[in-house]
Amino acid sequence: MTEVVDRASSPASPGSTSAAADGAKVAVEPRVDVAALGEQLLGRWADIRLHARDLAGREVVQKVEGLTHTEHRSRVFGQLKYLVDNNAVHRAFPSRLGGSDDHGGNIAGFEELVTADPSLQIKAGVQWGLFGSAVMHLGTREHHDKWLPGIMSLEIPGCFAMTETGHGSDVASIATTATYDEETQEFVIDTPFRAAWKDYIGNAANDGLAAVVFAQLITRKVNHGVHAFYVDLRDPATGDFLPGIGGEDDGIKGGLNGIDNGRLHFTNVRIPRTNLLNRYGDVAVDGTYSSTIESPGRRFFTMLGTLVQGRVSLDGAAVAASKVALQSAIHYAAERRQFNATSPTEEEVLLDYQRHQRRLFTRLATTYAASFAHEQLLQKFDDVFSGAHDTDADRQDLETLAAALKPLSTWHALDTLQECREACGGAGFLIENRFASLRADLDVYVTFEGDNTVLLQLVAKRLLADYAKEFRGANFGVLARYVVDQAAGVALHRTGLRQVAQFVADSGSVQKSALALRDEEGQRTLLTDRVQSMVAEVGAALKGAGKLPQHQAAALFNQHQNELIEAAQAHAELLQWEAFTEALAKVDDAGTKEVLTRLRDLFGLSLIEKHLSWYLMNGRLSMQRGRTVGTYINRLLVKIRPHALDLVDAFGYGAEHLRAAIVTGAEATRQDEARTYFRQQRASGSAPADEKTLLAIKGGKSR
Repeated sequence: MTEVVDRASSPASPGSTSAAADGAKVAVEPRVDVAALGEQLLGRWADIRLHARDLAGREVVQKVEGLTHTEHRSRVFGQLKYLVDNNAVHRAFPSRLGGSDDHGGNIAGFEELVTADPSLQIKAGVQWGLFGSAVMHLGTREHHDKWLPGIMSLEIPGCFAMTETGHGSDVASIATTATYDEETQEFVIDTPFRAAWKDYIGNAANDGLAAVVFAQLITRKVNHGVHAFYVDLRDPATGDFLPGIGGEDDGIKGGLNGIDNGRLHFTNVRIPRTNLLNRYGDVAVDGTYSSTIESPGRRFFTMLGTLVQGRVSLDGAAVAASKVALQSAIHYAAERRQFNATSPTEEEVLLDYQRHQRRLFTRLATTYAASFAHEQLLQKFDDVFSGAHDTDADRQDLETLAAALKPLSTWHALDTLQECREACGGAGFLIENRFASLRADLDVYVTFEGDNTVLLQLVAKRLLADYAKEFRGANFGVLARYVVDQAAGVALHRTGLRQVAQFVADSGSVQKSALALRDEEGQRTLLTDRVQSMVAEVGAALKGAGKLPQHQAAALFNQHQNELIEAAQAHAELLQWEAFTEALAKVDDAGTKEVLTRLRDLFGLSLIEKHLSWYLMNGRLSMQRGRTVGTYINRLLVKIRPHALDLVDAFGYGAEHLRAAIVTGAEATRQDEARTYFRQQRASGSAPADEKTLLAIKGGKSR
């Protein structure tokens, strides 16, 4: 790939010096060990990621732009068979059935498929990550032996039928019923009205032969809540719906048109009692219900918690898409020239403009933070599902972590793809450069596997629960000290004492303010304090809500819903910053560590700048330090600039993954050709005179 900027070539470590001709010491710019950084970014499951990238780099599994949605669907279904033949989708399944019981590795490989075609990634996720996983995690050994081999081989293409037209994220309120008939020992599946139809279901329009259907389990006139049932949908020979089952095609979507999303409805469809996936709840022949989990609420969340891998994989896929976009956009910006800013003859490289650096480097920093945070999430996921750390508390922590990170990474991917598209001008809008196509495909990532806003609300509730637990049963002395501390905090923050202290410490010096903001503990304190303060403030406002009538409690909660979600987002941002900081501690190469520290600081200070009004209004920053945030960010951009290409090349994606015409080196060739042409024209004396130059000369003589 052609580059028009020189990379740092000195092998010296940061802070080292070299001898100048006059004996003076000159600081040497640090350099990035791209190979070592690339290995760190690959993480624990590096071999599996590389194998998945090898597959994703093959033309046979890559998206072909311009196909009709019918053609795209057919191509993607054929690609699923290719994944089966290349052992790419069975890692999480039991080893006795041909899998490898590798849950973390399965997700690591799966999320890399987004670089080939997001439709392929999601359709594979429907088949093996949702349909197959539901059978595996909600069913028992009998169910595994009966259905998993066919699911794994794609002999049984299937659906994950949870969402309904009338109930999206509110799964507990779905209206489809499964009523047990003691006489026939069957469940009767029914969608009693139009809003109860299963909707947006992958594989439903064409390919699905069976489905895991989520419905309210009713036996002996008691509703035991949502459970999962295995239901055959179509005749394998004809592809026609079985009696009592019907459906519709969702049609063309805003993206992911390689997936045949559709609607399903059921009218008195009878299935055997044993088709209940009964790991967490069972119905005996006589209709007696039993469960190892007594609480209906806990049982419901336990069942849904086994399906958390969808959120984990979307988090990783969104990070991968952000990496691809930035690698393309930053390479293009290092080649594309525009405007004569510093020279009358030479145009500037886009990446040398401060605003361009702001657009791309801040998102690069966030992508690194999201990548390191995802690796921690993946490790937590594997710990739980491998059984290494699988307590109820571990599962709750995993669910909360996934609910916190998936919204940030998917929103960030859309923002990054859009900004990279704009940063590449008209070229970015061409489908051949993939920004527009990828953005369209990833758009729905913010909605499925949990709407982002709803997920952050779940995180907020967990933060409030932890906050309340901290003071539950506390004696008078503890509460009194808390009140005093709160009062002291109000006095310090809201009367301006903290700003005065900061100003005195800085002595009005911009340099001292910058040093304070660059300090790791300073950033941690600011980010942590914001989360704690926001949670405490909402917690205090909601105190006693549990004792109010339901409608009053709901109204009080609704009054503070926005603050709750913002607190959850602040918490997730802190998690990403901490993950970045912990990753820094694992970097051995001094030059790489210095560059990554600058990138981490850029991420942290960008968060502070983003929420600067909060820090100023709540007295956490003085005006002096507040003004310094943007100035120091601009200084960091200059320091990161020489390493930008190294930082994106460490992502490890090749031309077969980027597949963008703007990063083939063609732009650099065009720019070099133009520069050579004008240089030769000037040297030959044949260049036409510039009118502005002539006018300037004339004006000078007239004076």
